[in-house]
Amino acid sequence: MANGEKRDYYEILGVHKNASETEIKKAFRKLAIQYHPDKNQGNKEAEEKFKEATEAYEVLSDAQKRAQYDQFGHAGVSGAGGFSGGGFGGFGAGSPFGDIFGDIFGDIFGGGAGRRSQGRRGDDLLYNMEISFEEAAFGCEKKIEVPYAKRCSSCNGSGAKPGTDPKICPSCRGAGQVRYQQGFFSVSKTCGQCNGEGKVVDDPCPDCRGKGSIKDTKTLSVKVPGGVETGSRLKLTSEGGQGVKGGPNGDLYVAISVKDHPLFQREDDNVICEIPISFAQAALGCEIEVPTLDGKVSMKIPDGTQSGKIYRLRGKGIPSLQGYGRGDQLVVVKVETPTNLNKKQKELLEEFAKISGEEAHPMKKGFLDKVMDFLS
Repeated sequence: MANGEKRDYYEILGVHKNASETEIKKAFRKLAIQYHPDKNQGNKEAEEKFKEATEAYEVLSDAQKRAQYDQFGHAGVSGAGGFSGGGFGGFGAGSPFGDIFGDIFGDIFGGGAGRRSQGRRGDDLLYNMEISFEEAAFGCEKKIEVPYAKRCSSCNGSGAKPGTDPKICPSCRGAGQVRYQQGFFSVSKTCGQCNGEGKVVDDPCPDCRGKGSIKDTKTLSVKVPGGVETGSRLKLTSEGGQGVKGGPNGDLYVAISVKDHPLFQREDDNVICEIPISFAQAALGCEIEVPTLDGKVSMKIPDGTQSGKIYRLRGKGIPSLQGYGRGDQLVVVKVETPTNLNKKQKELLEEFAKISGEEAHPMKKGFLDKVMDFLS
């Protein structure tokens, strides 16, 4: 392409003429990722745009070449870029493309090319906590013992025996990455000898065996809010695994499991309690004591109460986890059929059955009427 036909380098990268070095690099990086040949195989237009952006960056990223270009235009850098005739210059040490192409290669293929290993966030931990029904309802505070890896005090986390220091990795020379030149690409991968650390330990610390950390336990106080239920999770920020190489700690998650209660069952924020009463109590009505989470309360049962009848005690349920009031307690009445009757009791019941008639059994009468209608 003749110099007179070339587009302005600033226009190609989409930056103004006063753009900083960082802005120029950022603009080129974006275009290079978009039009990289490995993402656009067989696309001639993308290939040309990639070449065009690369040529522009090669000039504008070099202070001397950029000054000549600003003063004389394309004529000032003709032949200096190593791109005439559509060819590409090298991308090894000393080239402005050395680091940036390593980064771009990593973004395209998911690697960390050209980057020394950074501090890594610690692992998240999970602790299973079992609490009582009442503790779940009203909240509580629990002490827990959590295992964790702490920095070895003998080697101060270096992993090397006291009095010695880790050595620069001979394979990557401390970079944590090993770079390979493969024609057009400069490819990097994590160093296998030091696992990206950049250093190796020849004489490991006897206390931590070269790991830089030792296992220990710590005591934490966990505040459980009222209203939690089985499956609820509490997050304790930065109380998880220790970060690596200065990275932040992970988090600790406390998974809640609520024990069954002998009297109560939970349904959302409501509490269900089944209360047995005798046949006579149900027929004649009575006053009974009902257990609640707040203690016993007295409740009147009207005469003629049927088994399965539900009565509601307002505000005697579970406090809302969001802090808006409480649920109710649902009292389910269960009428017990008498068993092991003696002779006298049977005679009285038989007499009761004879004199009661259908009026005393409205549910039965209504059911029989429906059966007759169905069969007729």
